[in-house]
Amino acid sequence: MSTDNEIKEMVKEKYGAIALQSKEENQSSCCGSGCGCSSVEFSVMAEDYKTLPGYVPDADLALGCGLPTEFAQIKPGNTIVDLGSGAGNDCFIARSIVGETGRVIGIDMTVPMIEKARANAAKLGFTNVDFRLGDIETMPIDNDTADVVVSNCVMNLVPDKQKAFAETYRITKPGGHFSISDIVLQGELTDELRKEASLYAGCISGAVQKQEYLRVIRESGFTNITVQKERTIDIPNEVLARVLTLEQLREFKKTRVGIFSITVYAEKPKS
Repeated sequence: MSTDNEIKEMVKEKYGAIALQSKEENQSSCCGSGCGCSSVEFSVMAEDYKTLPGYVPDADLALGCGLPTEFAQIKPGNTIVDLGSGAGNDCFIARSIVGETGRVIGIDMTVPMIEKARANAAKLGFTNVDFRLGDIETMPIDNDTADVVVSNCVMNLVPDKQKAFAETYRITKPGGHFSISDIVLQGELTDELRKEASLYAGCISGAVQKQEYLRVIRESGFTNITVQKERTIDIPNEVLARVLTLEQLREFKKTRVGIFSITVYAEKPKS
């Protein structure tokens, strides 16, 4: 079994390599779970950003599983923190909303991603978008900084989700909130099925049960927890058939067992 540090090193290695590739290469590239590069399809999880204001093609590596900034209720002048900011995709969307009077901070633990994001910001001439190298479990951000926290398909990669959400709570202002898109499981997948799904969809090996995910958020102190959007990650029958009989496949399709992308909203109490 991999230790927390080993998992983090795998994430750094894989996403560091992804930062140097094109979006098209990334859509069939490696994930942070250590799965085989040639087998992973990111495109089954990613959603289309092209219609959102502030979209920057060079910052879109198609690595997300939702559109958290679309649901985040960001306002002009807000301070936004993006957890696992990658090449800056969600940061630039957020910046288009907060405007010149707002502020956006991206956190990522992968040096090539930070370098790519900073280069993108420099090309755009943005002076109120700041990318910081750091770990989500110990963020280089002061207490009560963010009006809004966003994150896209990153928390499932963090070994200690309780610590990550506790840190999210710490950096959020009283009365602030987050909108986070992530991958969760519903129902128990067999080890074989989970392995095949990881090889197809990528980056789900760290995903937990939906109710467990929501419990961690609640125990971190957040309130008014709401699932803003839920979407099934469809695994093709030919992938499932590698580990399921025809009868098992029929039964599986009837159940709610599977892999889901959810976008969750939660608030930090004012007092």
